[in-house]
Amino acid sequence: MTDQALDPPPARPAEDAPAAAPLPAAASVPPVRSEVRSEVRSEEQPEAQPEARSDLRPEMRPEMRSDLRSVTRPEAQPGPVADTLPPGAARFVGRIRELAELRAEISRPGLAVSHGESPDRARVLLVVGRPGVGRTTTALHLAHQLASRYPDGRFFLRLTGDGGEPIPAEQTVQELLRAVTGRAAGSPPGTPAHRPAPAAPAVPPSADDTGPGPGDANTDRPEPEGDVPAPADAAGALRKAFAGRRVLLVLDDVTDAEQLAGILPETAGSLVVATSGGPLPGIADVRPSTLGGLSTAAGIALLAQALGDTRLTNDPRGAESLVQEAAGHPSALRLIGGWLAAQPRLSLSEAAVRLRAASARSLPAARATDGLAPPELLAQAGSEAPAVTPAKTRTAADDVPAPPAVPGELVRAFRLVYETLPGTAARMLRLLVLAPAGLVDAQAASALAGCSVPAAQSTLEDFVAGGLLTPGSQEAHYLVPGCLRPLLRGLVDSRDRPEDVRLARARMLERTVRLLLSCRAALGGEAPADGLPRTLRFASPSVAAGWLESRLPALMSAARMAVADGELDTLARRLLAALVRALTAAPAATPTLTERYDLHRLVLEIAERRGLHRERAAALINLADLDAEAGRHTEAVARYRAALDAARVCADTEAEGRVLEALGGAHLALRDLPRASDWFGRALALRQARGELGHQARLHARIGSVLTYLGRYGPALREWRSAAGAHRRLGDVPSQARALTEAARVQEYAGHPEDALRTCRDALYWARQAGEQRLEAAVLLRLADTLDRLGDSGGAALQRVAAQRLFRPGEFPAV
Repeated sequence: MTDQALDPPPARPAEDAPAAAPLPAAASVPPVRSEVRSEVRSEEQPEAQPEARSDLRPEMRPEMRSDLRSVTRPEAQPGPVADTLPPGAARFVGRIRELAELRAEISRPGLAVSHGESPDRARVLLVVGRPGVGRTTTALHLAHQLASRYPDGRFFLRLTGDGGEPIPAEQTVQELLRAVTGRAAGSPPGTPAHRPAPAAPAVPPSADDTGPGPGDANTDRPEPEGDVPAPADAAGALRKAFAGRRVLLVLDDVTDAEQLAGILPETAGSLVVATSGGPLPGIADVRPSTLGGLSTAAGIALLAQALGDTRLTNDPRGAESLVQEAAGHPSALRLIGGWLAAQPRLSLSEAAVRLRAASARSLPAARATDGLAPPELLAQAGSEAPAVTPAKTRTAADDVPAPPAVPGELVRAFRLVYETLPGTAARMLRLLVLAPAGLVDAQAASALAGCSVPAAQSTLEDFVAGGLLTPGSQEAHYLVPGCLRPLLRGLVDSRDRPEDVRLARARMLERTVRLLLSCRAALGGEAPADGLPRTLRFASPSVAAGWLESRLPALMSAARMAVADGELDTLARRLLAALVRALTAAPAATPTLTERYDLHRLVLEIAERRGLHRERAAALINLADLDAEAGRHTEAVARYRAALDAARVCADTEAEGRVLEALGGAHLALRDLPRASDWFGRALALRQARGELGHQARLHARIGSVLTYLGRYGPALREWRSAAGAHRRLGDVPSQARALTEAARVQEYAGHPEDALRTCRDALYWARQAGEQRLEAAVLLRLADTLDRLGDSGGAALQRVAAQRLFRPGEFPAV
């Protein structure tokens, strides 16, 4: 018995799809007798063929297999080279020595060569330095210089989360695998780069937003096919994808060598450029390239980008003093350059004096054990309200490793710039650190600061000009520099009351919900909600899809933020519901497997915190479905059992029926056929009590398949006949014909070929009534097999000739 023979397709509710829909064309072309099975079975019915009667299985000859592949599997066309590298700096200055050392490191013979061995993995270059010194900029500049050497793909991944937490290697492998192969591990062959979104997690309805329920759980989950690995073996799939390819990886902000487990290509022709705050013990044969401050000449060139050559030429000593006071720190010099550009009357010498004076204010070291700079770090800024230091309670963020110390020269430069900002602009700047994933646009800034969208856009552009924000990969999208986030968090902690911060966060999340609802309406071709401002509307479905795909990481971060707050559960539930609906309407913006887990875990966290048993059942169902999709069937069974308890507590019989059938499918995947039959039987009893004929037809077929595997042909025959009767009452003639054909197969296994012949003739009648030629041809081939068993080779030949006439030329190989 093959493994595939026991893997039934997932169950589908009758309201979503017919219980016995025809198979896709690629799977329904039966070139020979043994392929009849895939045509006559309903889509939910696994092949019923017992191992004990293997002599009844006609085998497909090798030449027919190759013919079938030529019909059903068109040759894949090569696509464009994958390249996810962000654009490099428009005007890169300095780092000539460091770049030369890094390029020389590529050709240096490694330890393996010195020991007389061949290199067993890609060369790893490590760029280290303090925050804001330009590690990422330098790594990307080098990657763009070398891009042509790696024609098989260039990829960029950030290995640190929004709060500074390291991203697990498993999640990174999943994201990289999708970027390299075009689909995540566990996706069926032919799946596009982004798969359709998972079913919606149940979110309770609110006054203006109805959430999906447990019946909307992931019931149409595709099963992995062929040699596509489950996500549990994603690292192996990634190694296979990298085999024989020359790829370039840029891994930004690596905090631990363990994050690189399973990521490094095992091909000597590939290259990995990693950035980190320090050395990474555990990775052999890596020589860190440490970035310090820029040279005086390079620092002046960086200032010239903001101020122009004339102003620097008029005060060369002042320019040198300014670079020296900033210790050549690139981010500090950008801040100072933007600040000076807005003050054309201020001389460079005076600016250097002010920067030097800032260091005399006894600033503490800019390190915060909880991710926030000390309240006194930037006290007395402009005309702002007096500082209020709230008492902090320990949260999950307290477990995040402390960020690296912010360099003193950067702190002084930031302080110099921040003190000159108007009060409203300063408030907006520090609140931008609340933006999910550090990604800011005019909508988010407007909601956080409570101002109009045009005013927010104008202020953001001023921040970019002043070096306080960096342009994002999309137009009108900006990023809060990572080196400034600890300082801004410290300002929020010291300047804003907790209730004001929560209100700003709630405004931003509410704006996000409205944008998601507008996005879903645009994707579905629906009219926007009444009263929706024009600034929240999308011009076309393509614009909405692009926004959703580019904002997906930030949207996931917003959902995590809302749930972690603990006081915004209603808003968090609305956000999750709107996000899932938007993803369902835009299959191109599919979350990764880890993000799908996160979505359902967030729903589960809220449901358990609020005692919402219906939502808890739905979230557990979806999590169990993902476990089953990943091949973790034992874990799936445990989650299904927990979901069953939750469904029974709230008397949700729809969810209970869904779980009972899923438990049967999980035990079937575990090859525990008796338990699978038992759970299917319980599900059938529940569906019969609810009077759901479509579900009954499917469950009769699944029970019939399992009983056939167990060799219990009498009960199996009754189940298949019951399935045929249910399909007849539903008016589903094609499925009725398929069920009768399976019944004939069981009769043949049981040693009753005459009865099988009569049942085949009944199936043939109903197949002709359905008017489906492929189904009729498949039944004819089934009938020919039965006649062969009875010794009527002439009649069998006539049936095959009749079946061959029903296929298009080239689809039916010669036997």
